[in-house]
Amino acid sequence: MDKQEKLFLFGASGHGKVILEIAEQLGIPVGGFIDADPGITLVAGYPVMREVPARAPMVISIGNNRTRARIAMAHPGNIYPVLIHPRSWVSPRAIVGAGTVVMSGATIHTETRIGRHCIINTNASADHECRISDYVHISPNAALAGDVAVGEGTHIGIGACVIQGVRIGKWCTIGAGAVVIRDVPDYTVVVGNPGRVIRKTDEFISLS
Repeated sequence: MDKQEKLFLFGASGHGKVILEIAEQLGIPVGGFIDADPGITLVAGYPVMREVPARAPMVISIGNNRTRARIAMAHPGNIYPVLIHPRSWVSPRAIVGAGTVVMSGATIHTETRIGRHCIINTNASADHECRISDYVHISPNAALAGDVAVGEGTHIGIGACVIQGVRIGKWCTIGAGAVVIRDVPDYTVVVGNPGRVIRKTDEFISLS
């Protein structure tokens, strides 16, 4: 995006405050937050609005993957820049999709592909040739070894580890601290060391 354009952040939560500070460190001017809560009018000195400015640069600053997906689908005309914290490392051979945020201390290695509107959180890492689909959240201190695939909308919990070559399905939840050593089917919840499926989520995930 043109650094003279003002960026808007959709979601005035704590997660939004972290993204605000990434934008500030990158020298990107921020026009304010967008949030439906009428009780929030000012966050970190920035105004909070109720309506999305048409075609404005915007980052969806909400941690919930399904909510982020719904908002992105509802506002296809906006510009979605990538925000990469200056104290992270992203390989020049990696690809990072529109609207994705890479936070402080994160590491993304060569030929990894990251989809749209993802969160690569504080100190998370993705080694070589990983494939991370749209709307995924890799939580703080989670680690993906090389050639790991993560399906759409999946949440990898804080401190989880995934060994090389594992395929994780879409809209899964990998619990905090889990150690994933085998493939994970779609719509499942995995916990423990070694990781085990404890239940299935709804197989039909409505984003409408």
